[in-house]
Amino acid sequence: MSLPRMFLIASLVVAASATPHAGAQTAAPASTAGALVIVPANGEVRHANDQATVTFAVEEFDKDKVAAAARVNRKMKEGTEIVRRADPKAELKTQGYFTYPVYPEPPVQPLPASRMPVKPVPIGWRVGQYLEVKTTSLAELPKTAAAAQKVLSINNIHFGLSPATEKLLDDRRIAETYRNLNERIASIARAMGRQPGDAVLDTVDFEGSGNYAPQAEMRMAQASGSRMKASDEMPEPSFEPGETTLQMRLVGKVKFK
Repeated sequence: MSLPRMFLIASLVVAASATPHAGAQTAAPASTAGALVIVPANGEVRHANDQATVTFAVEEFDKDKVAAAARVNRKMKEGTEIVRRADPKAELKTQGYFTYPVYPEPPVQPLPASRMPVKPVPIGWRVGQYLEVKTTSLAELPKTAAAAQKVLSINNIHFGLSPATEKLLDDRRIAETYRNLNERIASIARAMGRQPGDAVLDTVDFEGSGNYAPQAEMRMAQASGSRMKASDEMPEPSFEPGETTLQMRLVGKVKFK
């Protein structure tokens, strides 16, 4: 076979392989009529904390249990009165009264085997009580805390939102989440080659997507080991209430016409 004829045959083979089959066509997009789409949505709102819960504590040690309890009772009453005068609108609740014996440290050297262990005898008693103070007077809180610290110590402090503010933010959080749902439905419709108006909202689930309890920022203040006389001047502590972020997640079911 001549060389020109071989080139001609090879060219015809290549052309035939490059030509698409008569039955092959570009795949048409799937029909979305009647499609059910699950659409998750999220909403988030933030607000400065407007409520503080402060736990004050008093603790005493004495060889005489009655003497220790008497000092605790006196200081708790005095501290409660100080807080009431400084912040009349605060909500107060006493809690966690405790009394337990304090024993000496065990001996370093083990007792001889011939001796029976001796039941330890308390060397004293530790008595204490807590006072929970809930207030929205954050501007006056440092002054109130300083006054109370002349008698009591701060065990911890937690900043959060008042019930009225939580209710207000809950309305905004629901609206924000629902707005995000509509935005995502419109985006999904365009991605599917449909108009947002073709989507019909079938179901909205506000409950089945998780726990939506607000996560509040927390500030902890450890109780000081020193004791100050009521007549001493107590510097005001510094507090940063921070803010709370409330989140919500919902799931919507959408059908396309």
